[in-house]
Amino acid sequence: MVCWSVVVWCLRLMGNLLKVLACSELEHGPIVFLDFEHAQPTEAETAVWNQVSAVLEEAHGILAELQSYNGAGQEIREAIQNPGDLQLQEKAWNAVCPLVAKLKRFYEFSLRLENALRSLLEALTSPPYAPMQHLEREQALAKQFAEILHFTLSFDELKMTNPAIQNDFSYYRRTISRNRLNNQQLEAENEVNNEMANRMSLFYAEATPMLKTLSNATTKFVSENKTLPIEDTTDCLSTMACVCRVMLETPEYRCRFTNTDTMLFCMRVMVGVIILYDHVHPVGAFAKTSKIDMKGCIKVLKEQPSNSVEGLLNALRYTTRHLNDDSTSKQIRALLQ
Repeated sequence: MVCWSVVVWCLRLMGNLLKVLACSELEHGPIVFLDFEHAQPTEAETAVWNQVSAVLEEAHGILAELQSYNGAGQEIREAIQNPGDLQLQEKAWNAVCPLVAKLKRFYEFSLRLENALRSLLEALTSPPYAPMQHLEREQALAKQFAEILHFTLSFDELKMTNPAIQNDFSYYRRTISRNRLNNQQLEAENEVNNEMANRMSLFYAEATPMLKTLSNATTKFVSENKTLPIEDTTDCLSTMACVCRVMLETPEYRCRFTNTDTMLFCMRVMVGVIILYDHVHPVGAFAKTSKIDMKGCIKVLKEQPSNSVEGLLNALRYTTRHLNDDSTSKQIRALLQ
């Protein structure tokens, strides 16, 4: 008599094995389960982990501040509509200044995040280990890399839906310029000088400023490390995307998540590394030669409730570099319609 439960189990096991083999085209080795919930640093990871941890400790507070950022729209409108009312001008200025100080903190945090990413890339791409070996050996650093990507996508989603940021900063710069013409200097200029204001302006002009920061940092890392083949960095990203995809689509891995938020975290990380790969790799993530299974990744996202993944699908649609290239298949474009 055939034991159908055993047959089903074997078929499922073979299916998972095929997923792993598909993920290992370049001899990455067996898939690993990235413990995004409980990974702790080994002695070899401790130095880099401590450095990055000091930065990540601020991330939650930054997101909370951005989420509660309401802007000074009302005060600015009243000041613009009544240019001769000095009291309203002062009220608008006093409302904008602390907000600009907050925007400065966000920008300065992006610089610290850039340095943290560089340290992680150095650790996760250094010879003699292959990307999969790095992820298996240095799970705590892989988790931190994932946390940076999770923060980045979360920050940029909040920024894109908050026009007050650009409006407040534009008003601040216009007021500074007007006062300079009148030979007046306001106290707040000492905190955000002209050079800082220019850099902040470029940062916030980006639709996804944190992602742009990570993309530039990764590209810079590749260009400055001439002895390190670009494939070492892009393979690290594609391997992480593959691991996240397999963890999401495999029940045996999914059931090991103890926190309900880990699924969304894993999806954010997968999308984040895809976007980074697409910005850094010469032909991007959507070409047939890409080491990322884009169809599989998009399918995993589309199997989730639309309200939880629409922002991630939009990130693939609008923040990648190569989606609209001729090398992108019609099938992949159709999946992202």
